Amino acid sequence: MTAETTKPLPALWPALASMTLLQAVVSLALFAPGVLAPRLGIGEGAVSTFVFGCFATAIFGALQGGVLVGAIGSFRVATGCMVAVAGAMFLGMTGSTAALLAAGLVLGLAFGPETPASSALLSRLARPEQRSLVFSLRQCGNQIGAITGSLTLPVLAMVDPRSGYALIIGIAGIAALLFAAQSRHYDPLVREASHGLPLRKALRLLSENARLRRLAIFSIPLSALQLALNAYLVTFLVGTLTLDHVTAGIVLGVAQAGGLAGRLGWGFATVRLAPTRLVAFIAIGSGIFGGAMAILPAGTAPALLAAVAFGFGLTASGWNGVFLGEVATCAPAGRAGEATGAVLTASYTGLLLGPGLIALLSAISGLRLAYLFLAAAAMLVGLWLLRLRNEGSDKHPTL
Repeated sequence: MTAETTKPLPALWPALASMTLLQAVVSLALFAPGVLAPRLGIGEGAVSTFVFGCFATAIFGALQGGVLVGAIGSFRVATGCMVAVAGAMFLGMTGSTAALLAAGLVLGLAFGPETPASSALLSRLARPEQRSLVFSLRQCGNQIGAITGSLTLPVLAMVDPRSGYALIIGIAGIAALLFAAQSRHYDPLVREASHGLPLRKALRLLSENARLRRLAIFSIPLSALQLALNAYLVTFLVGTLTLDHVTAGIVLGVAQAGGLAGRLGWGFATVRLAPTRLVAFIAIGSGIFGGAMAILPAGTAPALLAAVAFGFGLTASGWNGVFLGEVATCAPAGRAGEATGAVLTASYTGLLLGPGLIALLSAISGLRLAYLFLAAAAMLVGLWLLRLRNEGSDKHPTL
């Protein structure tokens, strides 16, 4: 045993805090155009173009994430992500549809690799029994970014809509300096653990590892339902349940609070429940709450509406951390970043195809049908995963 192999691991919690910040900044950037659009005179089509562009390149970025980590390390990847965020926000300032498409394509270069970079590092620093909690805490960055944007960007937009983009550019610059300073402490560990394998070998993980392949399949409807919650709930509440915009925004805020509670709470729940079983229960719960939201009538009591929205967020936005912890556990040793990137290609496919499916179902019979369909798909995934879990051993479930 060499001195290098006996060297103590760097501290977990500073890395966790930084990787949570990484996701928060990327989430804030993704959230920004939709919030700033009304003050900039941007229509829904332009915002949709931005989102589509982001997820299109995020698929490629997620696949390359593990390779990049093996080549340069997690914190150098994180630094590059912040450069991409700053570039995307600069492009978004002009407000044209073409500029927003370009901004989305650039932001996808941050959105795709940031999760594999985090997974590769945190899976090495966290003990196996800590992983679900650590990954759930890290995934809270998504809600932190969304809540921060909902509180700050509308206020800035009243003064100058472009100041919101400028704020994010400044935050990304500060974060890039922080990540660069940490790279020498953490990146050698991950570069040792994750080799720069060709892209085809990262994709081969799904074909060779049945557990990862099934997790990837499970994530598609769960991601689509999460998108339906985050991107279409206000439209559903206003257009179908006849709420005013302010009240609808408050209900969405309640759902986001539920997502934050879920990402924290489900991580702690893995102390008593196996992660695989817990993911199954969360998927079933998201189907129940998504279906309940779909059948609520206009004029529903605010307390009941808030309760359903909170449960919807708790499940449909709360599953990611436990899920990614399970992906890291199922990955071959030293290849958590590549495995995460490979699985996320399926997740991002759900995000990319979700708007088209929702639009098609809405054209047939409104958003109620879209919510019911996606809720049923999520519930079926949960039941399937629960059956596979019960068929496997407790130690090595048959995913």
